[in-house]
Amino acid sequence: MTRSRTPRLTEPERSTLDKAAAENFPVAPFFLPKDWRADLMAVYGFARLVDDIGDGDLAPGGADARLLDVAPQDADDRLLMLDAFEADLARVFDATPRHPLLRRLQPTVRRRALTPEPFLGLIAANRQDQLVARYETYDDLLAYCELSANPVGRLVLAVTGTSTPERVRLSDAICTALQIVEHVQDVAEDLGRDRIYLPAEDMKRFHVQESDLATAHAGASARALVAFEAERALTLLNEGAPLVGSVHGRLKLLLAGFVAGGKAAVRAIAAAEYDVLPGPPKPGRLQLLREVGVTLRGKR
Repeated sequence: MTRSRTPRLTEPERSTLDKAAAENFPVAPFFLPKDWRADLMAVYGFARLVDDIGDGDLAPGGADARLLDVAPQDADDRLLMLDAFEADLARVFDATPRHPLLRRLQPTVRRRALTPEPFLGLIAANRQDQLVARYETYDDLLAYCELSANPVGRLVLAVTGTSTPERVRLSDAICTALQIVEHVQDVAEDLGRDRIYLPAEDMKRFHVQESDLATAHAGASARALVAFEAERALTLLNEGAPLVGSVHGRLKLLLAGFVAGGKAAVRAIAAAEYDVLPGPPKPGRLQLLREVGVTLRGKR
């Protein structure tokens, strides 16, 4: 009998998939079944690449543009690249996609009967990033998270065959929380991209000007604002945490890792006294493991 071999990674695939190790949460940990790991990495490859297009963080050399049939001189046009990526996504469902990460995704889509909607949401979020750089209200930010974060959790539930309306609701709360945590951690990096994800109404409430976010260290008002947004994220994580208890086995451990990763990040932000401007505070491995244990026990 001839054994099937795992296809060798192309350079564009490797440069994208290798970023999984730097995420706040486990993407496809070793304890999951092999087929789940493969499918979750395929979904991650899509999500990471679309974010890299939207952030202008593609690997140098223009390989991704060429794969998407975009002329080299247009490779820096993010909206054009997103349009080309969406066109290649359509081929996942009815033809043969050009980009190797989308070819890797195609068997997952077929095996798990995934629909285009969550993938289109992630593309729409990155289009929005090119057009909207400030958010007036918290509700505006939540609407953005509906596109930028919630589809990922829905895809995880779909891949693992555990999606129900109630689980989707809980997953949305967790994913929105994780997105807010990331925004809080990355205030300085986002400002460098001329983006601010802290709602303008909250900045006014705490008397924080945009110039206050461009300093080496956060002042008292900016720290109070960060603490407020971090507490919002923690509330959402607690709201979504019953999702962990609704499943069993290795999936329970995976989802606990998502919740624990968000909570550990909030703890790290608090330990830095809410001064996120020097760089994103990151939790240590021991703190993360503690949070996993607390989450599995169903405690807050």
